[in-house]
Parts: sequence; structure tokens; C-alpha cells
Amino acid sequence: MNIENAKAQMRKGILEYCILKILDRKDLYTSDIISALKENDLIVVEGTLYPLLTRQKNAGLLKYRWEESNQGPPRKYYTLTEIGKKYLKELDESWADLVKSVDSIKNIQ
Repeated sequence: MNIENAKAQMRKGILEYCILKILDRKDLYTSDIISALKENDLIVVEGTLYPLLTRQKNAGLLKYRWEESNQGPPRKYYTLTEIGKKYLKELDESWADLVKSVDSIKNIQ
């Protein structure tokens, strides 16, 4: 079995959750989201991020607004909707339960 593939699958599985957590702090432009992920060792390219953002927007979890930029064309800033905030709260609870379960399994003697 390929360890790199397994690690990639684990990252992919939590990426949508991480995007919502990042946007829970403040509205961000796509490159800011990518930077926040990279700062935390989750390397993502725009080709991966845009479909995730679109899927989350279509699910009603995110919305966006256009803002003028001093450095080029207008930028699309993403923000959580109220539905997204409720969804994230449920994910936070599920994540805490999952971490507890995995830690418990890791500590089995």
C-alpha cells in the first residue's frame, strides 16, 4: 500500500472542514485561504480549492461578495452563511468525538 496515497486521502477528507474553520475567523479571498492552509502544512492548489468552495457555496454553507482591489481585478471574498456556521458547529462536535476515538485506539496496549 502506498503511504503517500493514504496521507493524501486523509488530508482530502478533512480539507472541507479546514476551509470552514478558516472562514469562521474572517472573510477571505481564495489566495488567503490557500495561504492559511499552507501555513498549516496543508498544501492545496487553486484547482483543488475552487471546486470545494463551489460545492460548499451550492450547499448553502458559504456565500461570496466581490470587492475592488488595488492590485488588479475585483476579488471574490468568501464568508460562512448561518447554515454554514451551524454545520461547522456540528462538524466541530464530530471532530472532537473522532479525535477522542482515535486517541483511545492509539493508546490501546
